[in-house]
Amino acid sequence: MAREETIVGMNATPAAERVHIGFFGRRNAGKSSVVNAVTGQDLAVVSQVRGTTTDPVYKTMELLPMGPVMIIDTPGYDDEGSLGELRVRKTRQVLNKTDVAVLVVDAVAGFGDAERELLAAFEKKQIPFVIAYNKCDLRNAWPQADKNEIYISALKNIRIRELKEKIAALSAAEASGKRLVGDLVKPDDLVVLVTPIDSAAPKGRLILPQQQVIRDLLESGAVSVVIRETELETVLRSLAKKPALVITDSQAFQSVSAQTPKNIALTSFSILMARYKGTLKESVRGASCISRLKDGDTVLIAEGCTHHRQCEDIGTVKLPRWLRQFTGKTLHTAFTSGTEFPEDLSPYKLVLHCGGCMVTEREMRYRIASAVDAGVPVTNYGTAIAYMNGILERALEILPDYARMLQ
Repeated sequence: MAREETIVGMNATPAAERVHIGFFGRRNAGKSSVVNAVTGQDLAVVSQVRGTTTDPVYKTMELLPMGPVMIIDTPGYDDEGSLGELRVRKTRQVLNKTDVAVLVVDAVAGFGDAERELLAAFEKKQIPFVIAYNKCDLRNAWPQADKNEIYISALKNIRIRELKEKIAALSAAEASGKRLVGDLVKPDDLVVLVTPIDSAAPKGRLILPQQQVIRDLLESGAVSVVIRETELETVLRSLAKKPALVITDSQAFQSVSAQTPKNIALTSFSILMARYKGTLKESVRGASCISRLKDGDTVLIAEGCTHHRQCEDIGTVKLPRWLRQFTGKTLHTAFTSGTEFPEDLSPYKLVLHCGGCMVTEREMRYRIASAVDAGVPVTNYGTAIAYMNGILERALEILPDYARMLQ
């Protein structure tokens, strides 16, 4: 039985929580050279041959003055031929997860159609950007740069520090200060975390949402009690202080709800993650659409991570079974994972997405917006499981703004 999300080390900033900085431009504009200059490392292969970067290159690192970031070097946006079209498509996909974009322009060649198309894409997707005119060492004088422009030379290391400062300023503006759970509890509150241990649970480790919730509770001064669902009833009886909240893995929702007294708030890691990523509103709206599925309908089950699927995998086995049992209908299911997400959602009557802990907020919002634009209802694992077990209203009590959507 596979867990909902991918596992990362406790001491590492998750990729989805890093500011994603994408470098875009035409072939031979010097994107890879600029990436290497900004990072101070030879992260990308540099060559005079056009189109050296053939696939997006991702690198997690600590970059001053920004902190933990994800650097993305993309193929040339003017690539040609059948392979070139595929590379450009990959670059467009990178836009969906980019928090800050750097448009690298050959200062001598100037703007062209590729640059104009990229700027239009930044503006459409509301991605803050800076235009870096590279190769400024080839002339003595250049036009006055606008506020979001800068003339640099990756080769001569000219104004690279200033470029990093511009990127950092845009990154800071993107930071929202959201909390996963810390704003829902007070210092010294007791919070019980139900984390099932089964055949797919990583030995010696916790899955990412559990790690993040524990860290957020620590920062809030709350007290975490981490248990399996098999110990919940005993633990609740033995605690001298009533828990302010019980948070469970979605797969144990039904059992945990039955064991948790009604006067104790209950929700799931997946629901909290959806709120954190800004997708819970649509997830709550979409959950009721499960009841309206008909024979022959196709449901897309999407996960933001890739993992080894086992015999009782939640995405490919459990959720399809629960959907059939709840609806009593003959349903078809399709699956995607990792960075892949269909551009055309018209074949589906419902999109059922994981909590999205391994996906950036920007990409999760893009996926939800894609479904909304296509007129396809969308919900997430935790919300759907709570709905099918008749406990969604209870799971949202601690989030009154969302609970009111059910009234």
